[in-house]
Amino acid sequence: MTWLRGIGLGVLTGALAASAFGMRAGGAKEEIDAFNKRYVDMHLKMDTAAIFGTWADDGVSLMPGEAPLVGKKAIVAWVENILAQMPGYKVVKEEIEFRDIEISGDWASEWATEHQVVQPPDGKPMIDSRGKMALVLHRETSGEWKVKQEMWNQAPKQ
Repeated sequence: MTWLRGIGLGVLTGALAASAFGMRAGGAKEEIDAFNKRYVDMHLKMDTAAIFGTWADDGVSLMPGEAPLVGKKAIVAWVENILAQMPGYKVVKEEIEFRDIEISGDWASEWATEHQVVQPPDGKPMIDSRGKMALVLHRETSGEWKVKQEMWNQAPKQ
């Protein structure tokens, strides 16, 4: 009879552990969804300080036609250089559709399609671009998800 109680306790313990793991995994998915929503909003608002805040200090960005940007400082410098060449430009549309979020512990990966429309100053024609990206995210010790790696490339116009 003692062994039966032991099995029952083992099953109960296993069920509770599985339930807790499921809640954590479900919680992580909700955290990533919230991260993605903020990510889109930051780009639409052109909130570069907030965007830079999503990066891990040792993050890596792989942009088309560019050498790998290794480290947050390099990524910030690259973006600031681009923005300095585009005074008065405004993002008027930012759509990113994230797909296939995969979570394993404190790591997550996903890919997305992006559609962005930018209004240049002085009535110049709108810039309508589409892209694809892959992100690798890591939950830092603070509990925040940060971008560890990203890769972008152009997508065909639709």
